Amino acid sequence: MPHHTPLIATIVAGLALAFVFGALAHRLRISPLVGYLVAGIAIGAHTPGFVADQSIANELAEIGVILLMFGVGLHFSVKELWSVRAIAIPGAIVQIAVATLLGAGLAHLLGWTAGVGLVFGLALSCASTVVLLRALQDRRLITTERGRIAVGWLIVEDLVMVLTLVLLPAIAPLLGGNANGVTAGAPSVDIGQLLSTVLLTIGKVAAFVAIMMVVGRRVIPWILHYTAHTGSRELFRLAVLSIALGVAFIAANLFGVSFALGAFFAGLILSESQLSQQAANESLPLRDAFAVLFFVSVGMLFDPQIVLTQPLAVAATLLIIIVGKSLAAFAIVRAFGHPLGTAFTISASLAQIGEFSFILAALGMSLDLLHAEGRNLILAGALLSIVINPLFFWGLDRLKPWLEKKDAHHEPGTEAAAAEKMEEDDVEPVHVTALEGHTIVVGIGRVGKRIIDALAAQSVPLYVIDESDEEIKRLNARNIEGIAGSAATLLYAANPAKAASMIVAIPSNFEAGEAIEQARSTNPTMPIIGRAQNEPEAEYLTKYGATDVVITSDTLADAMLVTYGRAASAVSEPHGSETGPT
Repeated sequence: MPHHTPLIATIVAGLALAFVFGALAHRLRISPLVGYLVAGIAIGAHTPGFVADQSIANELAEIGVILLMFGVGLHFSVKELWSVRAIAIPGAIVQIAVATLLGAGLAHLLGWTAGVGLVFGLALSCASTVVLLRALQDRRLITTERGRIAVGWLIVEDLVMVLTLVLLPAIAPLLGGNANGVTAGAPSVDIGQLLSTVLLTIGKVAAFVAIMMVVGRRVIPWILHYTAHTGSRELFRLAVLSIALGVAFIAANLFGVSFALGAFFAGLILSESQLSQQAANESLPLRDAFAVLFFVSVGMLFDPQIVLTQPLAVAATLLIIIVGKSLAAFAIVRAFGHPLGTAFTISASLAQIGEFSFILAALGMSLDLLHAEGRNLILAGALLSIVINPLFFWGLDRLKPWLEKKDAHHEPGTEAAAAEKMEEDDVEPVHVTALEGHTIVVGIGRVGKRIIDALAAQSVPLYVIDESDEEIKRLNARNIEGIAGSAATLLYAANPAKAASMIVAIPSNFEAGEAIEQARSTNPTMPIIGRAQNEPEAEYLTKYGATDVVITSDTLADAMLVTYGRAASAVSEPHGSETGPT
């Protein structure tokens, strides 16, 4: 067996150190992202000891970007995305122009050529897909108005960068670089060839979108529905991953579209299927693991010495990213009449750079349009902006009461006020149920449906929380109250202080633990039954306040009825049941 295994070594070292430093960061009450970046620095070429394979790490990180964008696409519809075009298209283009000019201005002060300044500025203009989406997902903003604007903005940025990557080699001689054997400083560029390149690129993107909307819209959902009917969860998970990775690969290699954009369209097409939520759940574990490797790969690129050798240049680069871009985005969003909360959220989301910046920097160096100093400043700006970005959102959380008060002054009936109202309804519903003596049910999976049906048959008042908006709508049609979203975020809407009992039937132990802990702190005496698949999970939920934890899902509904003192045909043992995992 060969001992030189760079792929395995990179994965093991990256994930293991990311866990160690991420846990330490969490212990110190800072973002785990900082720990992941430190893990990358530790196994990078600029620190002593083991050095992981950078090229492999970059490819693994690309898988994380693909799965992340696929998951985002699953939560959108074409109609929702199209609705924000009026601000996303001009906003992204103007913001890229402002950031590019600021970067070119800094390059001029450093004595660089105009061509180098252009590439440097463009690299500072495009936000990281992973960082932006992680920040929005952590705050459950993806499907809100501001989330749609941010994602639409990101897609326009991706399209501009794809076009830039195609055009840069063609105009490199004009900028003082070289390409295709043309010497630097060539007096002119073939305008006809340049226009044909632009038209060809736009044509490829249009062809990809058309094929996805016409063919993909039929084929992709059919594949998943066919696989679901086999009854094999393993095959279904494999189908989801094959669609996400396969479409992204085809988009990049046949149509010149980025991996991220290809995966997003695959998710967007699949979002119309009833299996979209299940597809998102199946891709979640791999998505999180590879997203971590993205941050590790960024850390590997960073040379800490540049902070000591060129502190002023690093500081200026960082200010362009986190202040210049943010102010430009803020001004654009406000100019379009959106509330302060939306403007601040978009500004914070874009106050960092990432994967496209690295690709552009590498291309610039190959064309002699960027030197090592410029690349190092880009990498330093990327790492530092990613570390600082969570602080922007922390500040937004602190300013939330003030922002809500300021935004409340919008005149009723205006577009901005309507957008903000819709946003608040999506993110944080203000209405708490008037139910008392009710059961809170978290999760409408196979187990949750059995519980709901059993309790509804006994006329038990119910309030249900689940991620799927469609499932909640079906329950509302049966006059059962509920809300779509995360129980850890929206539990207060279920009025747990006045509830008689609660049952948590979701498979995610972490979210279940958070929900149980919140419910227990609000209602210390309420019976809370949790679902577990083994003894360690049961102990975990008990630690967070579960009264009983049932390991056998088939008896969970009966266990709930027993708690109510209604009727039960068969009573299962609580925590410690020997009937086996679900």
